[in-house]
Formats: sequence, structure tokens, C-alpha cells
Amino acid sequence: MPTSKKTIIMMHPGSLGDVLLAVPAMVRLRTRFPGYRLALFAEVQAAKLLYACGVVDAWTSMQGPDCAGLFMDADAVNGQVRTWLMDCDLAVGWMQGHDGTLSRTLKALGVREVIVRSPFSTEILAAHQQDRFLETVDEVPSEDERDVLLKVTEPVIQLGRACLEAAGHSIGQSLVVIHPGSGSPHKCVAPETLLPIVVAVQRVGAIPVILEGPADREPAERLLQLCPNPPLVLKNLDLLTVAGVLAQAQFFIGQDSGITHMAGLMGLRLVALFGPTDPARWAPCGSHVTVVQGASCLCRSWDEVSRCKEKPCLDLPTDDLVELCLTRLDETATRWRIPSGRLVTDYPVC
Repeated sequence: MPTSKKTIIMMHPGSLGDVLLAVPAMVRLRTRFPGYRLALFAEVQAAKLLYACGVVDAWTSMQGPDCAGLFMDADAVNGQVRTWLMDCDLAVGWMQGHDGTLSRTLKALGVREVIVRSPFSTEILAAHQQDRFLETVDEVPSEDERDVLLKVTEPVIQLGRACLEAAGHSIGQSLVVIHPGSGSPHKCVAPETLLPIVVAVQRVGAIPVILEGPADREPAERLLQLCPNPPLVLKNLDLLTVAGVLAQAQFFIGQDSGITHMAGLMGLRLVALFGPTDPARWAPCGSHVTVVQGASCLCRSWDEVSRCKEKPCLDLPTDDLVELCLTRLDETATRWRIPSGRLVTDYPVC
């Protein structure tokens, strides 16, 4: 046990979903190093979220000027980053090694142990991306870990509550959050697939809420144009407010996206719609997660995926999907099988 508060640094240059897949590894480092300060270098909104939820104790932007010097030499590292590194017992870089420059810089600043290893390395044996992050820090998956790793604090909950009230939602009504977009449009089911879910949710008296971020405008607008009874729409929220909204919800439906991973880490009962990406590697984990996927994707590369017009992997039977979502909303589902697609409940890959 250190006599003063030393630092463990974690560096992750990826997008929201990729950063959230590393949360179990961050939690393990917290357990392994009690009493240490955990500092995260990552994309700003993802880092702010994990700080607000207590996963990390400090953060800085991976794209900010203080981190730029890490990829040059020790003399180029300034500010708070330099202070943390000079009192750091372990620095983990979940990225390519940049010809060893990053490791040399970290060691030159006095970091006792340095791990720079991409979770995409061919040397890593784990199948699921979440487990691959664990393997980079010599940890193994555990079936005993809880489903909820992202504990939303009261200030974040209040952000979500205020947002919903401003949009006209009465707190206490059953809330179903639907995220029609993703970082890539090639991961998304057609709005026509989501429309019957919106209608069914309204029919049973729950309130559907459509989340529309900057990358979701086209699928969200198409979905809204189809809705006979317009649902509540929340546009361009910051990530902390999105977390606060999800904390008010009873159920979530989304694509392979960072928001879906956030809902999964929060323990929210959800249905995740997958297509060209492999859920065995990329799906959120936990007994509260149901993964739905169409026919197996036959594309051999992402370039082929982007050129594929039919996308049978995203062709989901809407009647069965609606029945599944309503059953999961009631929290009474056991196991369903979709005749023309594939569905996995209680997805236990992690």
C-alpha cells in the first residue's frame, strides 16, 4: 500500500464504444491497486462520463496538447500529464506502440511499469473485445462480476430528469429509449423495422423516446416521418445527459453503438440489434442483454459491407421482434427463437 496517492494511467484513443469495452479492465485495475489514483487519457465525453460515474479519479483529453508530447519525447510532455507520469507506478496504453516511442517516453519520465498493447493485437487470444482489454493487463474474465459496472450518480440522474421534464415527459411513466443510429449507417436496421416497436410501446402505454445524436439525424428523421403518433425526441444531448436519461428508462433498443454499450454497462434491460459486426466479439455483456441478428453476414471486409445493398444480416422479422421487446419490457422473457433470424438471450460471452 503506497504511503501517498500514486497514479495508475490508462490511455485509450478510441471512440465511445471502444472506451466502454475497456471499463471491466479499468475496474480490475481499481481492484488490483487500491488507494491509487486512476487517471484516464481518452476522448473528452467518454472520459467525463467515466469520471462522473466514479470509474476513474481523473482524466484528460487524449487529443489534447498535454498528450501530444507522449509521442515525441519526455521533454515534450508538460502540464498535469507530466506530473501524473512522474508519480506513476503503471501506465497502460491500449493502442499501437508507435515504434516504441510511447513506451520510451513513459519510462523516461519514471513510470515503473509500462504496458503498450493494442486490443486488436493478433497475439491476444480472447474472443470478445471486452476480454481482450482484460488480457492486455493480465486479467481473466469472471462470470461472477456484476452486470452493473457503470453506476450513475445522482447529479447525472438529475440531468436526465431535467431534460425529460423540459421535453414534456412526466417522471414516473414507463420509458423506453430507442436509439436508431450508430457511428456507421451500415450497422443500422431500417427505420421500418423500428416503427412497429414504437407503435407497440405506445399501444401498451409506455413512452418511447428517440435519441438523436449528430450521427443519427437521417435514420431518426426517417423513423419520425413514419410514426403516426410522434414519439418524444431528444436531440444532440451531451453524454452525461444521455446517461441520466437512460437511468430513468425501463428498457432500451439500439444498434451496435457506444450508447448501447453504455446502457449495457448501466445494467439497463436492452435489446441490441446486430448485423455485419459479430456479437460474439462486440455485443454488450450480461444477463440483462438480448442480442438479435439476422442471417450471417457473408461480407469478407468492411469495404464489402459498405457496398452491400441487401444487408440480410440486418433483415429482422418485425413481428417476432416486437413480441420479444414487449416481453423483455415486462421482464418475463425466458428464451425466444426467431425463425428467419438469430436471437441470443442473456448473452454470456464475457
